[in-house]
Amino acid sequence: MSSRNLQDMCEVRSVDRTKVKSVLKEMLTDDEARNIADTFSVLADPTRSKIIYALSKAELCVCDIAGILNISVSAVSHQLRLLRNMRLVKYRKEAKMVYYSLDDKHISRLFNEGLKHIRE
Repeated sequence: MSSRNLQDMCEVRSVDRTKVKSVLKEMLTDDEARNIADTFSVLADPTRSKIIYALSKAELCVCDIAGILNISVSAVSHQLRLLRNMRLVKYRKEAKMVYYSLDDKHISRLFNEGLKHIRE
């Protein structure tokens, strides 16, 4: 192993039992870890990220989103279905129109924090 690979590793093997015990008390359950990983995985797609961003600005119908992203209504519907299944977006029907919005304020905050992080 090169010395470059060793720079980011402890030179002495030691476990701080107090810290480990403290963190373990609050550790994610396997289901929570899987759910958060799934949420971030869904957001890893650029088209879905753009949809989330657009919906953070306004409630939009599928045609609006297709126009904003310059992709087909069918492609938008497919992406929205995935986002809806992950409870990131919701819809409401008004007469013959279906409008999408973010499921709750947590989604907007989560997305905006990620956006701030990459823009810094």
